[in-house]
Amino acid sequence: MIAEYLKAAMNLAHYEIIADEEPYFGEIPELKGVWASGKTLEECRDNLHDNLEGWILIRTSQNMSIPEINGCKVVTPKVLEVA
Repeated sequence: MIAEYLKAAMNLAHYEIIADEEPYFGEIPELKGVWASGKTLEECRDNLHDNLEGWILIRTSQNMSIPEINGCKVVTPKVLEVA
């Protein structure tokens, strides 16, 4: 489930070259706040993937929704309260 979501999201990534010390910039426009940079395109992709993983973890830990991408969903189990 997570691996499929990561792959689907990374397939939506857009990259560009910017005037910066790390000239490669990548983002997943459908997922607000998921972006990264790098000195090479490969480094930028790796950083973007890491940021996407962190974004998913933060959103799940805060019970925030994660948008569906091309039929892929991240479903989190309900936490049972212990009496």
